[in-house]
Amino acid sequence: MRDTKESRLLLVLLIAIAFALITVDIRGGEGSPVDGARQAAAAVFGPVENGVASAVDPVGNAIGAIRDSGERHDRISVLERENAALKARLGSDDRNRSRIRQLDSMLKTAATGQYGIKGAEVIAIGAAQGFSWTVTIDAGSVDGIRRDMTVLNGDGLVGRVTTVGPNTATVLLANDPDFTVGTRMERTDELGFATGQGDQPLSVQLLNGKAKVRKGDRLVTFGSQADKPFVPGVPVGEVVRVDPSGGALTRNVFVRPYAAFTKLDIVGVVVQAPRTDPRDTVLPPKPKPTPTPTVTVTVTPSAEGGARAQTGAPEDREQARDRDRAQDREQVQDRDQDPGGETPRADSTAAGTGRDAE
Repeated sequence: MRDTKESRLLLVLLIAIAFALITVDIRGGEGSPVDGARQAAAAVFGPVENGVASAVDPVGNAIGAIRDSGERHDRISVLERENAALKARLGSDDRNRSRIRQLDSMLKTAATGQYGIKGAEVIAIGAAQGFSWTVTIDAGSVDGIRRDMTVLNGDGLVGRVTTVGPNTATVLLANDPDFTVGTRMERTDELGFATGQGDQPLSVQLLNGKAKVRKGDRLVTFGSQADKPFVPGVPVGEVVRVDPSGGALTRNVFVRPYAAFTKLDIVGVVVQAPRTDPRDTVLPPKPKPTPTPTVTVTVTPSAEGGARAQTGAPEDREQARDRDRAQDREQVQDRDQDPGGETPRADSTAAGTGRDAE
């Protein structure tokens, strides 16, 4: 439509008519004079609206799905992040429980040996400063750590401090080939020197070539002068193999260390030595041996002149002996009363003697 004076007048007239119809419809309520026209329009345009809606709804749904897909993707991403965080939390809880167990065991070891320790965490491993078996801990000079201090954990001897920084320190592990510690045997007090052999058992050279050593014997640290680098009484390990002495002045044995050097996490640096040597008190209690059941075989004579074997517990064997003795007494009584027993043999002998006399 062209923008003319007549078109503008028509537009104003239509607007006025629309307002008038709306006013009449509102004031009329349910009896509105335009209600019939409304129903007629609904009857005419309703099917058209339904058809248009049926045709347009799939397109609208598709547009809505495209619009909502972004929101669903964001929601899935949020759920995935929450799931990953939950898994990490569960994993950290397991690790925390393991660290708590290690810390508890180490504190018990320190309390038993009366060691004053500074707890630390292993934060790095590797060939630091040319050493083959070393770890780095997160405690240094600001924490009171000094060179040549003993390092232990809940299992036993870990190593000694070699290098100290402000916040970290390097620990030479007891299985390093350059590591040597004086040892004392629990059962016999035999002295020796333990040397690391990497992933192999420690090699211990006993000073006494005729020392009586057996598999399972346990060793602790002998201690150093002024308690550096080693304090006394720290568990080292137990003997797994003994070499023949061969008449040498010293004797070599091989010891499995208590500490697992490939699984170190929480360790303690001994910053204060015990007032007295704890000797063997830090060693864990020895497991009680399980008794091996034994079976004793007892051979007793049977009624038929053979042998009968009795096995079982001591009470059963005593009962069996009593029963056999009773049977033997019965057999003797039967032979005394049997006419074909000993008496006939005596009569026949007498008869033979009579024939000879004749």
